[in-house]
Amino acid sequence: MASHRRPKQPSRTRVTVLTTAAAAAVVLSANAANAAPSEKPGKDEVKAKVDKLYEQAEQATEKYNGAKEKQQKLQKEISTIQDNVARGQEELNKLRDGLGSLATAQYRSGGIDPSVQLFLSSDPDDYLDKASTLDQLSGQQVEALKKIQDKQRELAQERAEATGKLKDLASTRTELGNKKKEVQGKLAEAQKLLNTLTAKEKAALAAEQQRANRSSSDRVDLGNDSSASGRAAAAFSAAQSKIGSPYVYGASGPSSFDCSGLTSWAYAQAGVSIPRTSEAQANYGAHLSQSQLQVGDLVFFYGDLHHVGLYAGNGQVLHAPHTGAVVRYEAIGNMPFQFGVRV
Repeated sequence: MASHRRPKQPSRTRVTVLTTAAAAAVVLSANAANAAPSEKPGKDEVKAKVDKLYEQAEQATEKYNGAKEKQQKLQKEISTIQDNVARGQEELNKLRDGLGSLATAQYRSGGIDPSVQLFLSSDPDDYLDKASTLDQLSGQQVEALKKIQDKQRELAQERAEATGKLKDLASTRTELGNKKKEVQGKLAEAQKLLNTLTAKEKAALAAEQQRANRSSSDRVDLGNDSSASGRAAAAFSAAQSKIGSPYVYGASGPSSFDCSGLTSWAYAQAGVSIPRTSEAQANYGAHLSQSQLQVGDLVFFYGDLHHVGLYAGNGQVLHAPHTGAVVRYEAIGNMPFQFGVRV
């Protein structure tokens, strides 16, 4: 006789577990579907992030410029000290030769006095400490030995100074390398972000940059503002001649520039030497408000003063903006203006 027993029903606990698992799977699938589109940032978001990275790269660039300028200064100072030490050593050798000649003359006239033998010792300072022995010397001999002592002390001080500066130079070179890596890292990160865009998005961003880069004196209304001085006018004219030159971090002309590289190069063409970095340039003169600006004045942006340009008149600034851009005009209000400086 066939069995008509009903199949065993799943327990209530098992049904609950399966139902919960299924619901969770549905939720996870929905979340994944909703999250997928946001994984890839759009053009505007990428541009905002890239602009921020360019700003950070420029901050690091000005620190790099400062370390590079310090390195060059230290190298000159060390070279000067080393030249002084070399000349001082020659003078010291001549003084010692003079004592040797004196000793030879005494020997020929009847032998070397014991005190003169001390002249030729390797440690004249020790000899001078022996005051009782000084009584045995002639005034000429004492004077000669004191000159040797003074020269030895002078050389010791200069050598110690050179050693200190060499240590400072080594530290500065390390800082320079670190800042260079930081700049390169920010630029590489920006490029990685740009590479996530589609060909169409890249073309749109490139077109925007090209429109900004095409700014020229023919397209920008600079008004009739006068220059602060003849040298300011000359500096501004020099900077104008470089419109279209590419921004390159650490560059100070004549074919490429970073922001402070452009301003320092422009004023050099006017016969004025100003510091290399934006932070140092900001302390070069009295601060000016925006209403006080005249053509050729230095203008500084951002709280840490990591960006500088030249006032062009009519609310415009002439500057080297950032990587991927060229020397161009831009509205002063596009960046957080801090103050101006008249050179």
